[in-house]
Amino acid sequence: MLKLLRTLFRPELVLRRSSSSYVARMRYLTRLREDDEACLEALRSGRLLLYHRLAPLLQKTPAGLFQLPNICTNDLEGVLDKLGKSHALVKEAVLIGCTEKHEAQFSLDVGSLEQSEVERLCGGAFIDLRKAFFLLTGPEVPLVARGQTLLRWHQTNGFCSASGHPTFRNQSGSQRICHSSGHTYYPKMAPVVIALISDGSRCLLGRQATFPSGMYSALAGFCDMGETIEETLRREIAEEVGLELMSFRVSGSQHWPFPQSSFMVACQALVSPDNTQVSVDHAELEDARWFSLQEVQEALRLKKPPRNHQGAPPTLWLPPRYAIAHQLVVEWVQQQLATH
Repeated sequence: MLKLLRTLFRPELVLRRSSSSYVARMRYLTRLREDDEACLEALRSGRLLLYHRLAPLLQKTPAGLFQLPNICTNDLEGVLDKLGKSHALVKEAVLIGCTEKHEAQFSLDVGSLEQSEVERLCGGAFIDLRKAFFLLTGPEVPLVARGQTLLRWHQTNGFCSASGHPTFRNQSGSQRICHSSGHTYYPKMAPVVIALISDGSRCLLGRQATFPSGMYSALAGFCDMGETIEETLRREIAEEVGLELMSFRVSGSQHWPFPQSSFMVACQALVSPDNTQVSVDHAELEDARWFSLQEVQEALRLKKPPRNHQGAPPTLWLPPRYAIAHQLVVEWVQQQLATH
């Protein structure tokens, strides 16, 4: 247990985040979440991530790369003027963060506007979030995921579960309140355990039928009510592939916007090398199998999804670099190379 706690709460991470700039930024965000007038003022000079029915707007650079466009409130109001729409739409933006220069960042769904017109006026294209994960890099990926998740939450929580009456958001979008029942609702994430299973020399990867051809990933499952991480992990491994967990360690965590909003707890898991016979539950997975270090290394070298010749077996490829499943595979490879 002590080792697990040391993994979760590494001193260097705590110290790094205690810098005065970080503290000031977090306190600024807290004020914007709690003060509607301050949030409106920040929106006037802030930056907007636009979505159309939850698909983010991306721009292609001259170098052929994709990025989030730098759109300020004045820019969007100019677009609304050209489309003959009210500026009131801007106030529906939700706060998602701020830059190190204390420039507030918001997300806004413009699904009520004509998609092609917004794309033309903003010089970009609305792209499905899953595809955007393969096109964006660095800190833009978690930002665009957070923005979509909060917008989706507001779109699906417009009524109180106790009274059935409408709920109303504060300006920042950090909560919704039912004036009839007095209940306050906050955005939630569903806990998920995701694990890369190893027998000491190979790793086990699985795929769902909805995955693109050839893509395999670490196994994952939602935590049942009242379960610990270990209990979820033992159950999921037993259910999905018929193996019994020997040991595990927590490797990291990540917000993941699919299917709604998940909190991924990432683990490296070990099963006995004497009991590696996989029994796939096909209600959960299409396939699961062991991969050698060499096979995984070859998959990591791929810069984009492979194109296989007709009739050829699909080439193994992995989730995008931002996904914590990808990070688990990279960590496992590094461990294998260090011990062999």
